[in-house]
Amino acid sequence: MRRTRILTAVLALAAGLLAGTPPALAADSTAKVSLAADTYTWKNARIDGGGFVPGIVFNRKEKNLAYARTDIGGAYRWQEPTKTWTPLLDSVGWDDWGHTGVVSLASDSVDPNKVYAAVGTYTNSWDPKNGAVLRSSDRGASWQKTDLPFKLGGNMPGRGMGERLAVDPNRNSVLYLGAPSGKGLWRSTDSGVSWSQVANFPNVGNYQQDPSDTSGYASDNQGVVWVTFDESTGTSGNATKTVYVGVADLQNSVYRSTDAGATWTRLAGQPTGYLAHKGVLDTAGGYLYLSYSDKGGPYDGGKGQVWRYATASGTWTNISPVAEADTYYGFSGLTVDRQKPGTVMATAYSSWWPDTQIFRSTDSGATWTRAWDYTSYPNRANRYTMDVSSSPWLTWGANPSPPEQAPKLGWMTESLEIDPFNSNRLMYGTGATLYGTENLTNWDSGGQFTIKPMVQGLEETAVLDLASPPSGAPLLSALGDVGGFRHTDLTKVPSMMFTSPNFTTTTSLDFAETNPNTVVRVGNLDSGPHIAFSTDNGTNWFAGSDPSGVSGGGTVAAASDGSRFVWSPDGAGVQYTAGFGSSWSASSGIPAGAVVESDRVDAKTFYGFKSGKFYVSTDGGATFTASAASGLPSGDSVRFKALPGVKGDVWLAGGATDGAYGLWHSTDGGASWTKLSNVDQADAIGFGKAATGASYQTLYTSAKIGGVRGIFRSTDKGASWTRVNDDAHQWGYTGAAITGDPRVYGRVYVATNGRGVIYGDTSDTSGGGGGTDPTDPPDPAPTGACAVTYKITNQWSGGFQADVQLANTGSSAWSGWTLAWTFPHAQTVSQTWNAETTQSGSAVTAKNVGWNANVAAGSSVSFGFTGSWSGTNGKPTAFKLGDRSCTVA
Repeated sequence: MRRTRILTAVLALAAGLLAGTPPALAADSTAKVSLAADTYTWKNARIDGGGFVPGIVFNRKEKNLAYARTDIGGAYRWQEPTKTWTPLLDSVGWDDWGHTGVVSLASDSVDPNKVYAAVGTYTNSWDPKNGAVLRSSDRGASWQKTDLPFKLGGNMPGRGMGERLAVDPNRNSVLYLGAPSGKGLWRSTDSGVSWSQVANFPNVGNYQQDPSDTSGYASDNQGVVWVTFDESTGTSGNATKTVYVGVADLQNSVYRSTDAGATWTRLAGQPTGYLAHKGVLDTAGGYLYLSYSDKGGPYDGGKGQVWRYATASGTWTNISPVAEADTYYGFSGLTVDRQKPGTVMATAYSSWWPDTQIFRSTDSGATWTRAWDYTSYPNRANRYTMDVSSSPWLTWGANPSPPEQAPKLGWMTESLEIDPFNSNRLMYGTGATLYGTENLTNWDSGGQFTIKPMVQGLEETAVLDLASPPSGAPLLSALGDVGGFRHTDLTKVPSMMFTSPNFTTTTSLDFAETNPNTVVRVGNLDSGPHIAFSTDNGTNWFAGSDPSGVSGGGTVAAASDGSRFVWSPDGAGVQYTAGFGSSWSASSGIPAGAVVESDRVDAKTFYGFKSGKFYVSTDGGATFTASAASGLPSGDSVRFKALPGVKGDVWLAGGATDGAYGLWHSTDGGASWTKLSNVDQADAIGFGKAATGASYQTLYTSAKIGGVRGIFRSTDKGASWTRVNDDAHQWGYTGAAITGDPRVYGRVYVATNGRGVIYGDTSDTSGGGGGTDPTDPPDPAPTGACAVTYKITNQWSGGFQADVQLANTGSSAWSGWTLAWTFPHAQTVSQTWNAETTQSGSAVTAKNVGWNANVAAGSSVSFGFTGSWSGTNGKPTAFKLGDRSCTVA
């Protein structure tokens, strides 16, 4: 099924920025600002993938140094020791949210510590800011930025072509960047600090996906799309003479300079009628390989070819793996084996049905073999096996009929790279994950090679809603493209997304506050119902019926006891039902498109908001009445929630910079509101477990407070706020949803537009579970079996980061734990989170903090630390819980 990157969160943000608002209500004069800081540990609720990976870049000088780019979720660096990815752009802040879209990456082959990223999400008005080139001299750990005088489009049509950004392999102070929107070719001669247009480059491109699109999205000129250097035409310290450039022009797609960019000419004899998606040079063989499609991708493409250009003679040869007449797709993914000249691979990126195709040649394209072939239609013979046990949801819960298979080999396969140091390793990106193999050459010997997800740590989903029920799974999520998940363990990938039905995008979900087994979700689907229900806390689902006219999910609310539901779908007015949606009735008194929520105590009370007006129903959603309150935000970039356990206690966040914008509180069901004077702006509000001694639940918000944008927590009903994130952890746009955990004090779940579900845990051991009291006797040592998983998650010269998971594999709960181990190579711990550590020589002891002391049988607890090492960084081989030895996983 075709799956697309969504724009919902971005469009909501854009609407909020543009909307006007009336004067605000009088503010609460008693509120105060207290921007205390807290130390939080931030992680992803593991999904492993979920979005489009249009680019993979291996460094040509250093083994195992690789990067991946995503269209809306930032860039990542490969960690070979753990086979995981580390995010590099979490420091992108709210105002620069568009810089989470990465249109191109370049890794410096002269100085591998240097890496560059061309960033910007949209070239039209959806992204208000211009693009930028980010440069790093520490492999993406920190960045410097140069703003560009034009926009870049990491999530625009044509984003799978490339790479647009390239470093001269002989004189690494020289970089080129291909720009969209008719802005041409750009060059830097000072390692990306400053840029100027290459004035004599003859073609700025002219290809538009859809010239009639008035939004500017599909009608943008896709521009200059890739740059490739011929390193054999330069010497160290001198600019490379021969440079090839790809342009989005069906008649004139490839240009060359032979004098280091002084002059440019159209490459004679080139194919026409196609766009060159990639141009990959095999200098050992003397060939420039080009993959062509009749469209820019990543979704479209009906015809394609693959060509080989002999750089010495100028001879063009059509080496297409399939005759043009037999293609119904374009070619894009393209790579050569640097260890084995003449080995080249390409993908049929836009072959949606029955599957994508990957082609391989070991004789420079003279002959090809395929990843799969038909035996007798519709049966297939695959040269590969697929193991998705680490991300089992990649099957989509499907059981398709041949020739389709589950999981699919892929779709939108525009990135494809053979490791330049390892002929057996291949990585390729799809619309949902990053796959790879480490026994690729089995292909050539007639054996099967194994494809697995190589995506752990790379989290790219757009999150639209979050819920943390008081019992059952700690986290339910509503996501774009992959629907959503039920997380019973945040550190593990769920076995499946929500199914029956599979929404392409889940737009809203809710649970019954006093009966959390009852859950409802709504979403988008090309054909079929747009609402689903669960009676077992989201484990299993069944579809409801749609009222007439429904075209999309909208928002939904469950009564506090699960007896009824109110739904505000796209394409129809607000509806209500008793039971599980077998029939619906139109609500009166509330406009179509209103955001709806439920009171968390009174099962017959529901709330709505639309265009500055708050609405209340006390008869189960049958009729709504507009509140007389004024001064609320006039636009529709608003999110509100009712507090669990207190009838009529409602918090509302939202607004726009040119009007009312902030956080409001009502204690009378929306009849009147108080605006918090200590909150400048707020975009989402949520609740979590109250702090020790507090009588009110903890508030969490994505907001601007005291002039600072961030994620904030309040344990005193909004009188004071603590910023819980920091400048290194911002994740661009975080305004779609936020919620605390009702069972774990300090834990907050944050929705991002491209970095998945982020959750944070506090180091404040006194807030929710109480700190340690030296006058209290120690807790008894835990009994029963235990298991430990020790992982090095990052390593650098002299330093490393590790995560430890301690599992209670016995039959009784622990009420406190102490774990001991000895480092084998005299490593030392420097900083710890989610535990307290002491060290004597090589012996380390880690003890629980207040909030994670209790570990139920069958459950686990995790903590992490940074440390130093010298010579060797071996893992501990034995762990003890008290006097009991743990199994080491």
